[in-house]
Amino acid sequence: MDFPQALREHRTRRRLSQLELAMRAGTTQRHVSFLESGRSEPGREIILRLAESLGLPLRERNDLLLTAGYAHAYSQTSLHDSALAPVRTALRHILTGHLPYPAIVIDRHGDLVAANAAFELITEGAAPELLKPPVNVYRIALHPKGVAPRIVNFGEWAQHILERLHAEVLRNPDERLADLHAELKEHVPDRPLEPGRLGFAVPLRLRSMEGELNLITTVTTFATAVDITLAELKLEAFLPTDEITSSILSRTARKDPRKFPRERV
Repeated sequence: MDFPQALREHRTRRRLSQLELAMRAGTTQRHVSFLESGRSEPGREIILRLAESLGLPLRERNDLLLTAGYAHAYSQTSLHDSALAPVRTALRHILTGHLPYPAIVIDRHGDLVAANAAFELITEGAAPELLKPPVNVYRIALHPKGVAPRIVNFGEWAQHILERLHAEVLRNPDERLADLHAELKEHVPDRPLEPGRLGFAVPLRLRSMEGELNLITTVTTFATAVDITLAELKLEAFLPTDEITSSILSRTARKDPRKFPRERV
C-alpha cells in the first residue's frame, strides 16, 4: 500500500473529512487532498502531524512513515530489556499496590503480561490449558472452559468484550485480533440487547467459592509512551462495587497464589 491510499484509509476509518483532518493537523484541506491523490510528496514532519491528528497507534505511525519511504520514528523494545527495568519495577509496584483487588497488565492482543495474586480468584476453575502462557484474558473470559460458566451476567459481559474488540479491529485493523474476535463470537449465543442497556457500563458479576463478586473495571493506557511495547500495554484494575465483594477479595488475596501463572515483568 502506498502513502496516499494508507492516509485515505486511516482518515475514512475514523470518519473524518479532509477538512477536519487538515484543521487538526494545522494544514489545509487542499494539502490533504493533494497528499491523498499523490499530487504532493509528504514530508516527514507532516506525516507525523497527520498520524498524531488521526490518533494512530505508534506501530501504525511507523508503518505510515514507511509507506512514504521514511525510517521508523518509534522504537519497539522488549519488555525484558534492561532499558525497561524501571518500567517493570513500576508495574510490579502498581499491581502489588492494588491488592487485595485483582489487577492485570495485558498487551494489544489481550495476552497477559503480568497479574497480581488476587487475579487468581477471577480465573478460579479455568481449564489448565487456558492458563498456559501465552495466557489470553479475553479467551479465558468467554471460553466455555474458562470463566464463562461462572459469570452471572454472561450475555452482557460477553457483548461488552466483543464490542470492545470489534471497535479496536475497526479502528486499527489487526489480523490476529480479528481472528480472536471471530473465535470468541462463536462462544456467545445471539440474543437481543436488553432495553436500557448502557453498553460501556457493564459490571462483572462472578460466582466464586466465597460468594458472588460484583466488580467494575478501569483500563489505563500508557498514552505518553514513545516506545511501541509500552504504548500497547493496558493496565486493567478490578474494583468491588459492594462491601461483600470487598470482604471476599480481602480474605482470598491472602491465599497461596502459586497456582496462578507467574508474572512476566
